Amino acid sequence: MDRPTGLTGELTGGLVSAAVAIPLAMGYGMFAFASFGDSYFGAGALAGLITALVVGFACVVLGDPTTTVYAPRVTSSFFLGVLTYGLVHSGAPQIASGGIPLILAVVFSIVLLGGAFEALFGLVKLGTLIKFAPQPVMAGFQNAAALLLFLVQLGNICGFDQNVSFTQVPAHWASIKPLSVIIAALTFAVMWNGRKLVPKVPPMLTGILFGCGLYYLCQLVGLHALLGPVMTSSSHPGLEPTAWPYFVHLAEGGNLVAFAPTIVGGALALAIIASIDALLCSKLATAPGEPRRDSNRILLRLGLANVASACFGGITSGINIGASVSNRGFGGRSRLSVLVNSAALLVSSLFLFRWLGYMPRVALSAVIMVIAVQHFDVWSLRLLGRMRSAPRSLRISTVADLVVVIVVAVLSIVLNIVEAVFIGVAIAVALFVFHMSRSIVRRSYRCDAIHSRKSRTAAERAFLEHAGSAVLVIELQGALFFGTGETVAREIESKLAQGITCAILDLRRLTEIDSTGTGILLDIRSDLLRRNMSLLLAVGQQTTVLARLAEFGALAALDSANLFPDVDRAIERAEDDLLRARSQVGETDLAPAGLSLFAGCEAADIKAIAAQMRRKSYAAGALVFREGDPGDEVLIVIKGTASAYLQRPNAANIRLATFAPGTLFGELAILDRGPRSATIVADSELVCYAMSRADYVALAETSPSAAILFMAAIGRELSARLRTANRTIHQLEA
Repeated sequence: MDRPTGLTGELTGGLVSAAVAIPLAMGYGMFAFASFGDSYFGAGALAGLITALVVGFACVVLGDPTTTVYAPRVTSSFFLGVLTYGLVHSGAPQIASGGIPLILAVVFSIVLLGGAFEALFGLVKLGTLIKFAPQPVMAGFQNAAALLLFLVQLGNICGFDQNVSFTQVPAHWASIKPLSVIIAALTFAVMWNGRKLVPKVPPMLTGILFGCGLYYLCQLVGLHALLGPVMTSSSHPGLEPTAWPYFVHLAEGGNLVAFAPTIVGGALALAIIASIDALLCSKLATAPGEPRRDSNRILLRLGLANVASACFGGITSGINIGASVSNRGFGGRSRLSVLVNSAALLVSSLFLFRWLGYMPRVALSAVIMVIAVQHFDVWSLRLLGRMRSAPRSLRISTVADLVVVIVVAVLSIVLNIVEAVFIGVAIAVALFVFHMSRSIVRRSYRCDAIHSRKSRTAAERAFLEHAGSAVLVIELQGALFFGTGETVAREIESKLAQGITCAILDLRRLTEIDSTGTGILLDIRSDLLRRNMSLLLAVGQQTTVLARLAEFGALAALDSANLFPDVDRAIERAEDDLLRARSQVGETDLAPAGLSLFAGCEAADIKAIAAQMRRKSYAAGALVFREGDPGDEVLIVIKGTASAYLQRPNAANIRLATFAPGTLFGELAILDRGPRSATIVADSELVCYAMSRADYVALAETSPSAAILFMAAIGRELSARLRTANRTIHQLEA
């Protein structure tokens, strides 16, 4: 069935997403207020609806252009529920005298200040930093929230007439109503398999409608006594229209000063949790192909919306993934669908709440149980399997991650929830420091096995097979600062006694480099220069590394001649230095007899070959031939160098190889007459000997032996290149 579009799609998407958001908002509101007792179930459900209404409308007013739907979230509701439980059972004299209205004042103050902190995080651009919260810490907190959310539903599942804590369920074993448990189990199964049973309806709606229908069917046939209550079966005190009376109550009698530490600490902890959850949900709720959302704007907008929610007696809200996906799936394409969603929530709060209160607790709790199970962190559950199957080298890190998950989860339930959050943050910082202290050396290797792409003569290749071990390449990955920079310096120091004459540092994978890291690079360079050794840096092009080096004034000291766009060019420079040190002679114009290609050939054969070759010259930067051009001749370099490139549209060309004096290129044209496979450009003033296919045919007719020797020289060159490529691949794989 085609989804509706246009105005119809906006209306349909908004209404369907509201139908998905309403039960969740009511359920999470009940969870946050559960510690107040059975009489506050309805008040909590209404607070949840108000939250979704106010935050959704506020985010649209504050400029959210997307179809994102907002509602209370598992983690923030878990935090508020545990916090409320601690306040109710604290036994503090102020709370005993102020009662539930005072606790509500504290809770709404925490929600308000928490929203302000969340907005502040966005304002000072902490959104990017918050994303780096270690996964084990967040997984532990998420698992604790999901577990507690699941357990809290047990009282409703059992059909108790009054609210019973899950810890007291065994003591009320005789009061369990089996029919209620059966309805819950069937509702759970229907929602769990909702996509298979009714693919075009959101599974939560399928589960809610089935549970409610089954409940009232049993009531219709006279089984009322075997069923549990509905959401607002008992009279409940209503909340004030706004939170201002509660704030006034908090300010009276010095309560604000007495509860200030609780409010500030709780608000900061709530803001951290809500911010991380919002950024994660934003990523999950973004449709494929949509532009990436600004993390800081999300936090600023959502924080201000949560401030507004607290003022109207609501709780903390976040991004509702299921409702957002439903909104988009049923035709919502703009913020109009979110306004329709908010209008539906407004109608539900003002006019339909009386009837929504007849929703069976068992049906809603069964649905929330499914959501709780789905919120268990899959990555942390997989850690258990990895402990058995992972290699021994990874088991230690796997066990460490699992321990962190368990510790954070246990602390979140056992300790004061605010303390648990800050302990989790401390663990996150400790893990960050631990990971940052690891070596950033990705790998290191010598250049006796791995060579540059510059094509060289057989004699030069043989020399570099041994002398190349004097060139050390170290690839870095991560952040270079004082701690990790010392590791790199020690790595180079340990290799100096092994005949190193040149060190190449590959900085292209560095994510950050600070002033201390830059200083360590300069220290390494000075130390190598003192030992008559050189330091070359592969920095890429227009990277963070170049910007940082320029910012800290290190580019001039490092000398641009020692900076290269990639490792290959740095290795080429190091090889050239080794070859230059060996020969101690400048570049000369080679004669055919001096070419290593023809080493061992008779003078007569070389003379016959030279007679068929033509001398060609190219200025620096000149195009020798272009990729795809028809090929008809092979060229042998006798002076200068030329490089081969693969051309890419709208991107930098890829350098394949560089050809030095004594090497050849374009040989495939002689062999298969195919088009040129790459573009050749002269790097400097280039002089070549060229032989066309017609020249080769003439050579074969006048001197067959010379023609055979010429083709054998091409074969040896291709064979050497293939061997070098195989050896490089083997070294890189190892």
